[in-house]
Amino acid sequence: MKFLLDILEDTKHKLFMPGKPLEKAFPLFDAGETFLFSPAHWAKKAPFVRDAVDTKRYMSMVIVALIPCVLLGIYNAGFQAQMAVNESVGFLECMIKGSILVVPIIITSYAVGGLWEGLFACVRRHPINEGFLVTGLLFPLTLPPTIPLWQVAIGISFGVVIGKEVFGGTGMNILNPALMARAFCFFTYPAQISGDKVWIATPDYIWWNTSSPGELVDGFSGATALAQAASTPGTENIIENLKSSHFDLTNLFIGLVPGSIGETSALACLIGAGFLVIAGVGNFRNILGTIIGGAFTASLLAAVAPDSLPGIFHLPAHYHLIMGGFMFGAVFMSTDPVSSAATNTGKWVYGFLIGVVAIIIRVVNPAYPEGMMLAILFMNIFAPFIDYWVIKAHMKRRKAFHE
Repeated sequence: MKFLLDILEDTKHKLFMPGKPLEKAFPLFDAGETFLFSPAHWAKKAPFVRDAVDTKRYMSMVIVALIPCVLLGIYNAGFQAQMAVNESVGFLECMIKGSILVVPIIITSYAVGGLWEGLFACVRRHPINEGFLVTGLLFPLTLPPTIPLWQVAIGISFGVVIGKEVFGGTGMNILNPALMARAFCFFTYPAQISGDKVWIATPDYIWWNTSSPGELVDGFSGATALAQAASTPGTENIIENLKSSHFDLTNLFIGLVPGSIGETSALACLIGAGFLVIAGVGNFRNILGTIIGGAFTASLLAAVAPDSLPGIFHLPAHYHLIMGGFMFGAVFMSTDPVSSAATNTGKWVYGFLIGVVAIIIRVVNPAYPEGMMLAILFMNIFAPFIDYWVIKAHMKRRKAFHE
């Protein structure tokens, strides 16, 4: 390792330092060097923190936590595609077909978003922000496996440039860049990101499929569980209606249902949550606050809603928590250290309100039965306001104590 470090240091001083031929490209070199080795610089004045984990290593923890969602998302994309054409659903077949669907989306996100990150870093002459390591993977996991790659490129460009760089880069943005990218795609290209057909790669999407294109097998639905719940009349038993379309608790919890690539599996999200909390990267207050807020609101609505309202009003709380992107948003989006509340009490309030708003959007707006994306973006705006009142209340208590 010392041999490689010596080569990098020698190259840096010959080509990338001030006055050298590639001086303007130093942020690109620095990104590669600090990815392989911890930075050699340190704080010049107090306070000092002795820790081997720098920002890049910190962000890498989130990538590790996302691995279960990525792997299960790849398998589920292939599983749904195989089911759609009534072919075998062996593990290897599902992983191969899912990889061909999902991996290009992830590569496109990292390539295009990384290009913008590098460009802004070179122009502003600052190191490449490590936050894109997470944004570049979170965004693809919120998309359907059939989305065109050019829309992925435009979406991540909007998220990085408009959602983050125009504010000054990582740490300065007020909205989650990955959700900004997803919101742009959702409102600009609704046909490719919502509806019954986008969640399953049928032969029209799978150009490598050798079987003859045909209709979906009898009884197979391309709708998501939330869309199914939103279309259920209040006079019908919503649980039985979901089970008739294979949306039982087991499938919903494991994630073998139509949906966005990384959002369908509550199990994978909970594994990632455990890793983030144990590693000290994700704050449990955001996660638990969101779950409590969602469970409270869903239970309240189910208790007071009359039968004349749609069936989703009567959906039990535990179904809401494992359906759609609720758990994914609670674990990986609400814990964003930049756009969420900063105070400990504020994190509880912030998370609770995300859960409340997400469920309200789900049940009240039949045109948008998800709600998590808009709830988090909405609360991103109010996060500073929440912290303001938390700090103000804290100072008021301290003042009263000393008087």
